[in-house]
Amino acid sequence: MKKNVLAKKIVFFTILVLVWQAISMSDVWPNNIFPSPYEVGEDLVYMAADGSLFFGIATSIMRLAVGLGIAIVGGVVLGIFMARVETVNQTIGSLVLGLQSIPSIAWVPLAILWFGLTDGGIIFVTAIGAIFAVTINTYTGVKNIDPHYVEAARNMGAKGTQLTTNVLIPAAFPYMITGFKQGWAFAWRGVIGAELLFSFLGLGFLLNVGRQLNDVSQVIAIMLVIMLIGMAVDGFIFKKIENKVMSRWGLR
Repeated sequence: MKKNVLAKKIVFFTILVLVWQAISMSDVWPNNIFPSPYEVGEDLVYMAADGSLFFGIATSIMRLAVGLGIAIVGGVVLGIFMARVETVNQTIGSLVLGLQSIPSIAWVPLAILWFGLTDGGIIFVTAIGAIFAVTINTYTGVKNIDPHYVEAARNMGAKGTQLTTNVLIPAAFPYMITGFKQGWAFAWRGVIGAELLFSFLGLGFLLNVGRQLNDVSQVIAIMLVIMLIGMAVDGFIFKKIENKVMSRWGLR
């Protein structure tokens, strides 16, 4: 079954590249507007050879890991507090819903004013863009726990930190995984968007360099790298974790 799915994906992307090549050869648009797959591949090879591509990937991934880590820890703690303390939910909860509607890129001017053109500003934008998705999903997961489980745990002596780590988090984990996955997507967009405006290393910086040089091949090449990293992280990390969690909880 998995081999059939892989074969279909290979055929689909091969056809996509061939169509792309055919359009570029038809001269509908000039090469400086619509480059061929070969030209984009050339740019990728050139950036890989001089090390800028791998340095950009490593820089962006580092910022992503730190920002997402902060978002996950902060979101889980805040989500549990919102679910367990009604006053927190009635006050901070409404604020969280409002803040979630703000796009990550809108935090960039504030980040520049607070942190300057530093890694701290980019990490701030990454974390703030992801934390609310984690918070809301954690809150939903804890709220959906059967109250009888919590009461049973309390009757057995569980309370405070022990109740949280041994009962609430494990029971809410399927929802939390969804929050982590959404948080990752928001964080990845946030880090690239921030790097574009900060112009401070990373894949977003390479995108901006391509724009400044009017090098459409470089812009498309970096966009493909960003997309492939997103697909790889989703498929090889979050999808596998999600499947294991769902299987363990008997949800699939």
